[in-house]
Amino acid sequence: MGDWPSILPAAVSGGVVGISLGLTGGGGSILALPLLVYVLGLPLRTAVALSLAVVGATAGFGAALRLGKSDIDWPAGAAFAAGGMALAPLGMEFGRFVPPHVLLSIFGAIMAFVGWRMWRGGAGGSDAVGPCTRRADGRRGRGCHIRLAVAGMGAGLLSGLFGIGGGFVIVPALIYVTGTTIHRAVATSLLVIFLISISGVVTSLLQGNELPLTESMIFLTGAFLGMLAGTRLRSRLAGPLLGRVFAFALWAIAILLIFKNAL
Repeated sequence: MGDWPSILPAAVSGGVVGISLGLTGGGGSILALPLLVYVLGLPLRTAVALSLAVVGATAGFGAALRLGKSDIDWPAGAAFAAGGMALAPLGMEFGRFVPPHVLLSIFGAIMAFVGWRMWRGGAGGSDAVGPCTRRADGRRGRGCHIRLAVAGMGAGLLSGLFGIGGGFVIVPALIYVTGTTIHRAVATSLLVIFLISISGVVTSLLQGNELPLTESMIFLTGAFLGMLAGTRLRSRLAGPLLGRVFAFALWAIAILLIFKNAL
């Protein structure tokens, strides 16, 4: 991969992932796998490993940009990530035995469902009240971290199966469980995606999957630049609008995957 006709798609695809991840905290995860498979032409298992590496690194970069802004809910993020890191290896192992077209079809169906939920009411207003919303003393009720860890397990399983950070699960789950705003959920999800991706990438490498270095670096560079652009745009958009952008991204990828693999 050394000429512009092949370099440009990797750079642009990475930019799309970064912008989407910066805007929604989860859209980048959704778009990375199909871009790697259908635009760059990588085999599914290689694409899964590279998707995890790129999305994880980009999410970590985005989380670092928010460190001084008090946007990240560290206790909730840590609990969520713990569950996800525990289950990501299991998802990675299970994915080795499922045919690629089946995995991609399931992925499309999940996207369509989550997009529908986000459109109906998951945009996350600031008055959202969840079972783990902080009390007047600033604490959360008993069992809240267990709830978050269980939700994280679902995100980790999906991460290992599909090479995604799980942000499309993390963002609405954080909004529902903690009653936070979408902007805070997005920031926290970036930290969670970064940690879960570490677990998945290590598992993939132990399984013998190799990451193509050139494609990885070009894609990652585009993703970092896109993350910067997406982060700046996010501050100018209202929470409900972000939720609808998120839903449209999910539906678009769902249509693509279902038509290509299930129909």
